[in-house]
Amino acid sequence: MQNVFVHHVFFWLKEPANELSQQQLVEGLRKLSAVATIQSFHIGKPAATNRNVIDTTYSISWLLTFNTAADQDSYQVDPIHLNFVKECAHLWDKVLVYDTVAL
Repeated sequence: MQNVFVHHVFFWLKEPANELSQQQLVEGLRKLSAVATIQSFHIGKPAATNRNVIDTTYSISWLLTFNTAADQDSYQVDPIHLNFVKECAHLWDKVLVYDTVAL
């Protein structure tokens, strides 16, 4: 896993308690997982953990792995990704991304 590129996205929904909004975002992410360069993905919600260093204010997280940074770059402009943003952007207030590469 030396060259793996990890892309972790956190979404804060406009209506975090709205189950329909959560379902729509999760369905959108599942469709988004069809992008060919994605090696693996995980859709999650905040775990029931409570320590000073843990942020549980987000609604949904989207963790992706790619073989290379170039694969992640192509994901950003893939029509499936662009369509996801078009269809789901109205659901969130904030998005935060953490991209990492191996040391």
